[in-house]
Amino acid sequence: MIASDAEELNKLAAAKFVSLARDAIKNKGRFSVALAGGSTPKGLYKLLATDKFCALLDWTKIYFFFGDERNVLPFDAESNFRMANENLLQPLKIGAGNIFRWQTELQNAETIAEKYEQTLKNFFNLRENEFPRFDLILLGMGEDGHTASLFPFTEALNEKNKIAVADRVEKLNTTRLTLSFPLINNAANIMFLVSGENKAEVLRAVLLGETEPEKYPSQNVKPKNGNLFWLLDEQAAQLLA
Repeated sequence: MIASDAEELNKLAAAKFVSLARDAIKNKGRFSVALAGGSTPKGLYKLLATDKFCALLDWTKIYFFFGDERNVLPFDAESNFRMANENLLQPLKIGAGNIFRWQTELQNAETIAEKYEQTLKNFFNLRENEFPRFDLILLGMGEDGHTASLFPFTEALNEKNKIAVADRVEKLNTTRLTLSFPLINNAANIMFLVSGENKAEVLRAVLLGETEPEKYPSQNVKPKNGNLFWLLDEQAAQLLA
């Protein structure tokens, strides 16, 4: 789906979020979503927290997780949790029991990833070798083609067994925390939000170029038994014709 601008993109994304949430709540009594960080989803979160959208859902039946996180304290300015908390969770008065964040106060990236993996296994009541099945995973895409915190040419791209991983990103001299591709591709619905002229070149490469999943990690997103939605604005989509 291509929107005229970022504002229209947020409206499309919010409508899709509400539709998927209503269906999940009607069919099984709850809706599980993994949120994305970055600038593009922020507008969506602000919109969902408005009175118009707040009234459309039973938010007590929605459970919030995070697709990735920076290894910073929870209320650091760089924290994905902080951004979502300020723009979505707090305004909607989401209860603590419905929010599952990476425990970055533990500081050790491997430990944080292990803890989050256990949290996911407990919530989804997984058996051995099973992966969670989120109702929705929201994803953005960076100018280098990364998604979540799965960056080009990093070891985490080839993870087959773990649910949550610590991904060493040498070019940023940091370790990121991220859900793995086997988990992402097990979701019922995956929604990419891509906005801005600065994403046009990489979007064309990801969608129309050669298959190079190590170079463009977003190409690894291929749901096994689910739906994949690309929500774009015209600036991002300008080279797709």
